Amino acid sequence: MDSEPTDDDKWLVGDGRRWRRTDPAIPDDALTRLKSHLGRGRSGVRTASGDAELAATRHRTQLAKVGLGERGTPWWDQTDDERRERWESALAELDALD
Repeated sequence: MDSEPTDDDKWLVGDGRRWRRTDPAIPDDALTRLKSHLGRGRSGVRTASGDAELAATRHRTQLAKVGLGERGTPWWDQTDDERRERWESALAELDALD
């Protein structure tokens, strides 16, 4: 981003809770892939048939959320290179799960 993000850029507030927004610098193709992994992870958490499957789907969800910038080091505290490395490495690890 060219300017310092505002609180409205950083946070989404709903039902009295504050949620970190997705990193706006993620390119559309990477964003689509990360959201797909997140959706599969969330779906898997609901349908897991055992502890190992549940752990695997929670791991996928965590990786996707970190890649999106919604968990881990706040994206606004990272350099552009660190942000790119975050989503690229998350995607590499997520794609390796398939």
